[in-house]
Amino acid sequence: MHEVIVRALRYEAPGVLSLELAPTNGKLLPPFEPGAHVDLHLPGGIMRQYSLCGDPNDTSRYRVGIRSVSGGQSSQFVHRKLRPGEILKISTPRNNFPLIDADRYLFVAGGIGVTPLIPMMQAASARNKPWTLLYCNKRDADAPFLDEIRALGGNLSLHSSQAGTRLDVQQRLGPVEENTVVYCCGPEGLMTAVEEATAEWPADTVRFEWFTPRSRPADEVSGSFEVVCEQSGLTVTVPPEKTVLEALNDAGIPIPCSCQQGICGTCEVRVIDGEVDHRDSILSSSERAANQTMMTCVSRAKGARLVLDI
Repeated sequence: MHEVIVRALRYEAPGVLSLELAPTNGKLLPPFEPGAHVDLHLPGGIMRQYSLCGDPNDTSRYRVGIRSVSGGQSSQFVHRKLRPGEILKISTPRNNFPLIDADRYLFVAGGIGVTPLIPMMQAASARNKPWTLLYCNKRDADAPFLDEIRALGGNLSLHSSQAGTRLDVQQRLGPVEENTVVYCCGPEGLMTAVEEATAEWPADTVRFEWFTPRSRPADEVSGSFEVVCEQSGLTVTVPPEKTVLEALNDAGIPIPCSCQQGICGTCEVRVIDGEVDHRDSILSSSERAANQTMMTCVSRAKGARLVLDI
């Protein structure tokens, strides 16, 4: 955990503020790569994950962008109560959305979903790799960090319902583009549309960052199963009403956790045997098929038994 001071709050767009966070001890913050996020701990036990959208080359400070969400405890606290000079705590950065090497990049963002993509666009420009951003908002004026993105020199395509330029996802992303990697972050509707449109793209060339858990089937069933803890020598029964994470913690096997929604990756463990019912919003289709890891906060067993490396 790292203690930081809120050095500045900046208006970025209607309903969007950015926070500049600096270490209180005068040292540098941990390094991070494009796509990383941190847990932001706020007063009253409020905690939420936010993507780092500042310059990875400048670890004297971090920047996060936060949209005001009606009913959202963390965003409402930031927008209504947080002031410069306050002391907060953040986690060490984690990255489930790394920028891989490619000849060119196609970024797709919906609103505040642009935040993890900003350092990626900076990195692509620094490497002289061509990139395009398909940037979707209700209005172009609502697009946060727009001037900053324009200055990065890539190909920017704005899409808004108000201007009548709504993105035709199937038309734009259906055709496979060779040597191109797609990164997408935004509301579930946009993410699902991109996922469906890019079904024929090569494996692992389309990558997603989910801010909220993916919708699950209404008739999804959770049965009971056993988890064999290879290192600990214990076998734990996971009842239908509990997660693997909860059952392991109850048995005295602490697993690090944060979001408990399958979107941050903190509780990931290695799978030795057994087939996982993956219910997270992190692993790609190829990673799920490999069946090498699972998120214990949401995923379960397809069969009667899992063997985990814990």
